[in-house]
Amino acid sequence: MTVLALLHRPSGLPTMGQEIVDFLRFVANPRPGPRLGAHRLGPGMPVDFALNAPLWRLVHWAVLLWMVNIFVFAPLALSAAEASGAQHRLDIHNLPWLAALVWAPIVEELTFRFALRRPAMLLWFVPFMAWIMVLGPGPVPVLLVAVALLLALAPQWYPPGYRWQAGWAASWRWRRRVRRWYPALFHLAAAAFAAVHLYNFRHTSVNLVLMTLLVLPQWVTGLVLGWMRVKRGIGASMALHAIFNGGPLLLIGLVLHFAPQLAAY
Repeated sequence: MTVLALLHRPSGLPTMGQEIVDFLRFVANPRPGPRLGAHRLGPGMPVDFALNAPLWRLVHWAVLLWMVNIFVFAPLALSAAEASGAQHRLDIHNLPWLAALVWAPIVEELTFRFALRRPAMLLWFVPFMAWIMVLGPGPVPVLLVAVALLLALAPQWYPPGYRWQAGWAASWRWRRRVRRWYPALFHLAAAAFAAVHLYNFRHTSVNLVLMTLLVLPQWVTGLVLGWMRVKRGIGASMALHAIFNGGPLLLIGLVLHFAPQLAAY
C-alpha cells in the first residue's frame, strides 16, 4: 500500500475541517444524534467497538489535541501547579506504558463515555466500571472488565423480544429523560473525567480554581473523546485515547534514550 493510498480520504468521510465544525456545534448543544459519514453501518456492539474511521484521522485529532494543550492549556496548568505547589506523580524513569496505552483507554472510556449512546448502562455498568477504575490495574480488575463487557454484550445474543424482559434496555420514558438532560450528562462526563486526573498530582494546598486549571487539558481532551464516542463509537474513542496518551510517553522515552541529560532538568 502506497503513502498516497494511506492519505486518500474515503468517499463520504468528512474533511478534518468539517469534523472540527461538527465537534464545536456538538459541544455547544450535545445530542445523541447520528454518527458521522463513512462509518460502518449496522446495529449492535461489534459496530460500536469498530474504529469507524481511518486510523490517520484519529492521529490528526491526537495531533490537534497535543497542539492545543501544549500552546493553550498546558501553560495555564503549569502556572496553577506552581501556584498550588502541586507535583505530578509521573516517574519518567518508570513510564506506565501498559496503563497509558491499554488500561486507561479501555477502562476510562467504558466508565465515562460508554453510556453516552447507551443510557441503560448508567444504571449498572457505569458504577461497576467506576469501581474497577478505583481498584486500578491488576489481574482481578482485568477479569472484572472482561465480566462487565460480557454482561454488556449478552443482550446481543438474546432474541429481540427477550431483551426488554432481561432488564438491559432502557424504557422509552427513561430514554426521553436522558435525551432531555443529555447536554448535562455529556458535560458532567467530561468534567468527571478531568477531575479523576487530579489524582495524577500531589497537592500541598487545596484551591478549587487552581485545581480546575490543573486539569484543563484533560477536560478539553474529554470533550473531544466524548464527541468521538458519540459520532464514531467507543472503539474510536478508545483508539484516540491510546494515541493521545502514547505521544507524550514516546517523546519522554526518546529523550531518555537519546538525551538523558535533559531529564535532569
